[in-house]
Amino acid sequence: MASRRFAVKALDWVAFAERVPPNQKTMFNALKTRSDAISAKLTSLPESPPAIDWSYYRSAVAKAGLVDEFEKKFKAMQISAPIDTESSAIDAQEAKANIDATAHVESSKARVVELEKQLAKFTNMIPFDQMTVDDYTDTFPETKLDMVKYPYWPHRPIADL
Repeated sequence: MASRRFAVKALDWVAFAERVPPNQKTMFNALKTRSDAISAKLTSLPESPPAIDWSYYRSAVAKAGLVDEFEKKFKAMQISAPIDTESSAIDAQEAKANIDATAHVESSKARVVELEKQLAKFTNMIPFDQMTVDDYTDTFPETKLDMVKYPYWPHRPIADL
């Protein structure tokens, strides 16, 4: 069959469709339709081309030796399949993307843990309208005034006037 001629990876169209944004669904459907049409045409082709009936052409062509010359040249002709030079680069790029995605997932999980801690802090704190200044500085220590660095806050020293 024609499928043996080409070593092509099968696409998981369902997984592919899940990743397609809604505004590109029509382009995706067109790609899938075209791919299915090409795949159907390739599978309908025979594995090898039909054999040439050289005896028929010898009887039909008037010039002697012409068909023999064509047959000799046809049998000597070698058509090589194209060499795949890009698959290794694509596989390396895919492996790097998988590593990057895994690292991103791990960092996201760590970020989620930190954000859940913050959410728990906000959920369990006293409501703002019931807080005192001391409660506020206890809850948010980064907002506490530094009396060593700014001893006269919010006022300036008289000497600076």
